[in-house]
Amino acid sequence: MLGGTPGDRGGSSMKHLTTPLGDEILELKAGEMVTLSGTVYTARDEAHMRIMEDGFPFDPKGAVLYHCGPVISDNRIVVAGPTTSARMNRLTRFMLDAGIKGIIGKGGMSAQVREQLKGKAVYFAFTGGCANLAAARMNLTGVRYPDLGMAEAVWVIELDNLPLTVAMDAHGGDLFAVVEEHAHEVFQGMYPTSTTGI
Repeated sequence: MLGGTPGDRGGSSMKHLTTPLGDEILELKAGEMVTLSGTVYTARDEAHMRIMEDGFPFDPKGAVLYHCGPVISDNRIVVAGPTTSARMNRLTRFMLDAGIKGIIGKGGMSAQVREQLKGKAVYFAFTGGCANLAAARMNLTGVRYPDLGMAEAVWVIELDNLPLTVAMDAHGGDLFAVVEEHAHEVFQGMYPTSTTGI
């Protein structure tokens, strides 16, 4: 669900989201800052594959996945930094088709996933070096597939206004693609590939 303070008129004002997410995520644009509260589910490679085999251990409708292998001690989240999301590129379509509305991770995802997100979901970036900040905004409320081990299990986490950036929106907007294109242009300007005059 999407919220805000009285007087918000869009633009640069922070948007506040709460799970489960709905069609309000279709309003989001790449580059916007948001906060997210509510339940999220950690999931890395092995969890994705287990879910493909056994089905979802939670309701995927409007759910948010966090690409993360947290460190848990005494039923408490010690650190919970994001995993590189590209590892899950080939495992994402079925998640979106099942109703997942948000993915949190780092590093962006493929052009194929960018297409799969259209009209369905968004990808949120969380800074990789802020694992302690993430843990401070989280409470552990459960676990699925504990047999997969700490890093690969599906941890059920309650967020309290975790700050995120919309990195890939539901319209094809992709911050990572823009940065990559700009970096390529700068590199070409500094080191032209033309061999004329040599």
